[in-house]
Amino acid sequence: MSSNGKDRAVAAGLKLPIYLDNHATTPLDPRVLDAMLPYLTGKFGNAASHSHSFGWEAEAAVEAARMHVAALIGASPAEIVFTSGATESDNLAVKGVAEALADQGDHIITLTTEHKAILDSCKRLEKSKRCRVTFLPVLPDGLLDLDQFQKAFTDRTILVTIMAANNETGVLQPIEEIGRICRERGVLFHSDAVQAMGKLPIDVKTANLDLVSLTAHKYYGPKGCGALYVRQHPNVRVAPLIDGGGHEHAMRSGTLNVAGIVGFGKACEIARAEMAEESCRIAGLRNRLRDRLLAELDEVIINGHMELRLPGNLNMSFLHVDGESLMGAISDIAVSSSSACSSGTPQPSYVLKALGLSDAAANVAIRFGVGRFNTEAEIDYAATCVIEAVKKLRERSPQYSSARQNDSTGKP
Repeated sequence: MSSNGKDRAVAAGLKLPIYLDNHATTPLDPRVLDAMLPYLTGKFGNAASHSHSFGWEAEAAVEAARMHVAALIGASPAEIVFTSGATESDNLAVKGVAEALADQGDHIITLTTEHKAILDSCKRLEKSKRCRVTFLPVLPDGLLDLDQFQKAFTDRTILVTIMAANNETGVLQPIEEIGRICRERGVLFHSDAVQAMGKLPIDVKTANLDLVSLTAHKYYGPKGCGALYVRQHPNVRVAPLIDGGGHEHAMRSGTLNVAGIVGFGKACEIARAEMAEESCRIAGLRNRLRDRLLAELDEVIINGHMELRLPGNLNMSFLHVDGESLMGAISDIAVSSSSACSSGTPQPSYVLKALGLSDAAANVAIRFGVGRFNTEAEIDYAATCVIEAVKKLRERSPQYSSARQNDSTGKP
């Protein structure tokens, strides 16, 4: 941004760069840090040590956190299996069910817009010839076609895995309807709820969910700590990926990350108390950003269903500019040009391509992720920064000039 823009930021008391990438990760809430600190110093026991007070203290803290995680999704504490994060949880759900239910079937249904942790797990099972996988397309707004979904089932289908909220577009899938269909057919339903948890209400019973992947760092908890919800009644069979001491109901062996789990539990406790009010405030900030951009820029596309999306998500394509140049011009704002897990690759986002976007439109997409600690002043600065950058880049864009000329003459 121009020096005048930076001067405005300083005058407004803003600290640059402004963080608007809360779908990639979120800053640690100070309340979460306060809860964790004792378990990084004096309370350092191993939760599996049952012969002294250090272990008992750690175990008690883990079980208290387990209760908070379970309460956020309407589960029983005994149904929460702690992992290192959502990627491990996704792998455990998909590969664990495939192995445990190999005698019952070998068919999995998922979407082309799922997170790489799901897609690559499914492809690994396909490559090893352990499973057949149906990768369903989505509609242009990012939603699942329920009619097509119902036709995808076979008598060998053992698992459906569909995320609650997409990590790039924020689109919310109808998980309650999906869960009802799966339950009627006796097929397990897993959802990667990483982006939705802590932002929107999720009830595993209402949605007929059998397995749910969770992680702490997407809603102001620590990195490196996640969980897999595994329904107990009737019992869902999941084969472990890691063998060892039989921790976590023998589904995930390994010494528990006590401090991380305590932080995870605190983040869930905060989310449960504040989610409704916070989501409303964040949606207001997101809409403020959207309205400014649409009011002052033409040739802009909102990617994904605008209403059925996460409160803080805004994914927009700014046509007729160079994507890399745009990202460089708005370096005062931390945003993502695609999902953070694949941002090192030059290819256009596979999620946006699945919505039918051209390479050109996908390459100029920006994902804004508004979060708990963002302010109106930051949103206004970000909007001004993007508007100035896009207008400046378009001044020397022959594609934009041509598009404007076609618009004025009515020619395609």
